[in-house]
Amino acid sequence: MDVLTDNFSLYGKGFLGTVELTFYASILAMVLGFVMAAFRVAPVGSLRVIGTVWVTVLRNTPLTLLFFAVLLGLPRFGLVLPFNVFAILALGCYTSAFICEVLRSGINTVPTGQGEAARSLGMTFGQTLGNVVLPQAFRSVIPPVGSTLIALAKNSAIAGAFSVTELLGTYKTLNELGYNIIWTFVWIAVGYLIITLTISAIFNVLEKRWGVAR
Repeated sequence: MDVLTDNFSLYGKGFLGTVELTFYASILAMVLGFVMAAFRVAPVGSLRVIGTVWVTVLRNTPLTLLFFAVLLGLPRFGLVLPFNVFAILALGCYTSAFICEVLRSGINTVPTGQGEAARSLGMTFGQTLGNVVLPQAFRSVIPPVGSTLIALAKNSAIAGAFSVTELLGTYKTLNELGYNIIWTFVWIAVGYLIITLTISAIFNVLEKRWGVAR
């Protein structure tokens, strides 16, 4: 218990750093995932190609390699930003590929007749997607989106290896100070549990309110 009480501020900084990474990367992942899902079902071939390439490349690239490419590669092209911003970009882009596939699977559950009926009324592709298809698809994708964002929260631990303040990285300082490594990781695990269980609770509420009735 001493490791927590003696270093509460250190744990607090790491915890808040992980919450910040998770929050902003989740927003980026949701936005990009929505855009790429729209591209993948668009009637324009070039957009479908862009969406397919985005998903294929990011889903098959190790996240650690993506961190190296973003945090160490982009500055070589003159793009210099704080490391936590780079980490958000890496996490958000990586997770967006999985969000895209979740949304696309939800879109595929909507009967094709719904889209055809909307188009027969003169709706554009964007209007059909936004007003007819996605509201119905949203109900079926709430649980998998929640699971994907929980995975994002755990993946944020990689950022600690790139000088980004986050929860797992606190073990280095505490280990150097001579604290018991087992209790150090116990309290780190508790921090991650708080974050992941909070995300799970939020999506459970969303599922009960808007999810598909079972």
